[in-house]
Amino acid sequence: MKIGCPKEIKPQEFRVGMTPDAVREAVAHGHEVTVETGAGGGAGFTDADYASAGARIGATAEEVFATSEMIVKVKEPQAVERARLRKGQLLFTYLHLAPDPDQTRDLLASGVTAIAYETVTDARGGLPLLAPMSEVAGRLAPQVGAWTLQKANGGRGVLMGGVPGVAPANVIIIGGGVVGTAAARVAVGMGARVTVLDRSIPRLSYLDDIFHGKLVTQYSSAGAVADLIPTADMVIGAVLVPGAAAPKLINRAQLATMKPGAVLVDVAIDQGGCFETSRATTHQDPIYTVDGILHYCVANMPGAVARTSTQALGNATLPFLLALADKGWKAACADNPHLKAGLNIHAGHLTYAAVGEALGLPAITPDEAMAL
Repeated sequence: MKIGCPKEIKPQEFRVGMTPDAVREAVAHGHEVTVETGAGGGAGFTDADYASAGARIGATAEEVFATSEMIVKVKEPQAVERARLRKGQLLFTYLHLAPDPDQTRDLLASGVTAIAYETVTDARGGLPLLAPMSEVAGRLAPQVGAWTLQKANGGRGVLMGGVPGVAPANVIIIGGGVVGTAAARVAVGMGARVTVLDRSIPRLSYLDDIFHGKLVTQYSSAGAVADLIPTADMVIGAVLVPGAAAPKLINRAQLATMKPGAVLVDVAIDQGGCFETSRATTHQDPIYTVDGILHYCVANMPGAVARTSTQALGNATLPFLLALADKGWKAACADNPHLKAGLNIHAGHLTYAAVGEALGLPAITPDEAMAL
């Protein structure tokens, strides 16, 4: 199969869809890989690294899209990229369609087959291609939140760990999954007072065990959130409904109950955000203020540590990438129901029910799509 890896063009996105190691594996499987000139520069990979791995270096993005049967990316295709997609082409990347009707319409119109990293599953019910970036984003969240809390950035001027005689920052993490657990690990390590909310009692029990009482766990409810946020210096939104729009956990009226200069870090912004006042920002201009509360809502947080993120994502995606290239998407999905769960769009049809519900569009099942 002819595989193409273009350079990411979303603002401040430094990751790349394939590492040189992934290229080497694909070439060893008999596939032809074209990587756009400079595609890996943001993650510290040179064109020479890719060439030595067996890739052909494509001069332009147009060339990569035009000559490839499968496009491998990191972020959702931007409008100019969507215009380059064609019927019968396979797209393998993060999509996050539920909050993005424009992208959804364009992909449907293109006739492309699109498999989304974020909805591929595993035997334990997890999301193996989302998990590594969730780990990265979760670990970054307290770090960027602590920076936002600094007075020079408009925050409350509170040090995460405090000092002797002065209380540490109070951090509320809503969601105890991969993101929430990673965020808790770093926030606790920074010396903050941490409370994690979740709706799963077994998950809360697990967190209580692994943190040995160094944080507080609480069952998540609207009432619990309302009671806790007035005490918070930082709230980290870490709730995910796979493939669907994120639930709104804090509304604008509740901002008035919070301490002026407190910080909201919305890790769910790719799925529309879990705070009513959230809107996507970039690493170049990451924060804004609503009613005295600072919002950090960067939609590609892992892009800030592009080399680590690219390597972690590449490790997770490679087995699926090779299966798609070796067998073709239809046979690969037939052989692996977890990969089939990643099918979001095929030949003008939406194939993920949660996206259809979020956008009010009809959807067929992946099995129906495969039978077309």
